[in-house]
Amino acid sequence: MAINEKRLAEVFVQLCETDSPSFKEAEVADLIKNIFSELYPDAFYEDDSASTTGSDSGNLIFRFNGSNPGAEPVFFNAHMDTVTPGMGVKVKRQDRIFSSVGDTVLGGDDKSGIAILIEAMRAIKEDNLTHGPVEFVFTTCEENGLLGAKAFDHKSLRAKMGFALDMDVTDQIITKAPAANRFIAEFKGLSAHAGLNPEQGINSIQLAAKAMADLKIGRLDAESTSNIGVIHGGAATNIVPELTRVEGEVRSHSEEKLARYTQTIEEAFHQAVDTWTDPTGHATGKPSLKFSVSREYPAMKLHNNSAVIKRVEKAASNLGRNITHIATGGGSDANIFNGYGLETTIIGTGMQKVHTTEEYIDLADMVRTTELIKSILTTA
Repeated sequence: MAINEKRLAEVFVQLCETDSPSFKEAEVADLIKNIFSELYPDAFYEDDSASTTGSDSGNLIFRFNGSNPGAEPVFFNAHMDTVTPGMGVKVKRQDRIFSSVGDTVLGGDDKSGIAILIEAMRAIKEDNLTHGPVEFVFTTCEENGLLGAKAFDHKSLRAKMGFALDMDVTDQIITKAPAANRFIAEFKGLSAHAGLNPEQGINSIQLAAKAMADLKIGRLDAESTSNIGVIHGGAATNIVPELTRVEGEVRSHSEEKLARYTQTIEEAFHQAVDTWTDPTGHATGKPSLKFSVSREYPAMKLHNNSAVIKRVEKAASNLGRNITHIATGGGSDANIFNGYGLETTIIGTGMQKVHTTEEYIDLADMVRTTELIKSILTTA
């Protein structure tokens, strides 16, 4: 039986029009639970990750034993949260194209993945097809540091390989993604009245600007990037700013390059502080710097002969399709799952222009991916 396009579209719209910004996923989690309860009332549980992430929902896990319990278990992943502006989404449909009315994101990232998985299981049940054990992991706070996946107890999964539905182009899979370091630099100067005695102050914003001025930001090489994304500093225009906080990241497919580029930024920041000289001779102290680095997520690199790649390629071949392998510069829950030792590749759903109010998706692409998921589940 063919995929029920009408039902897939209806569920997708319902998901998109249910608010679920990061940390506020409870409403869409309840919707997903209600949909699955009609099909598999005993398949669901919610973990206790909310106590770690700060979300109003835990991660949702659905476990289906299947009619072939001896088959190799697999899991599928999608995230429930969306980026801003994502409140009050109203979906506009023109023929087979879905978008928002224009003042919010659509939320196809990643509600297309959730809708596809729901429809795949419905189609398998209706067709009474044989499939092995499968688990669905719907995470919270992916868009805010992959927090749900990080707080997930991966040892609770039976499956050791999985598929994350969280990219754009269909008939492609991501097999390589970079590791990322996040850095925070806190420049401390000296406050003073900017009009009465500015000579006694040390301007931390100026220090930070000097530190960043000559840094190479953006594309560093073919497999590495860096960015400074957040700056906070100062209290008022009439106060020499004492504190400035700079936040950024470095990504690379190479651990050696990741460490080297991160160190280059740290050294540049320290140099700006260490070489500071008092232009007036009236400052009552010296500036200082606090620099910290944390690992946002590990790299993922899957070999062509890995079990998860063979599984998706065989499923695609059964549909008469070819799957191409690509590398990405982004990070996702799949990085975290691979870091747990669970081989996980990323599959496209057709979402386009994500994280913008111009986001859209073609129903034909969602149907195509649903067919692939159905084939993966029913391919021995």
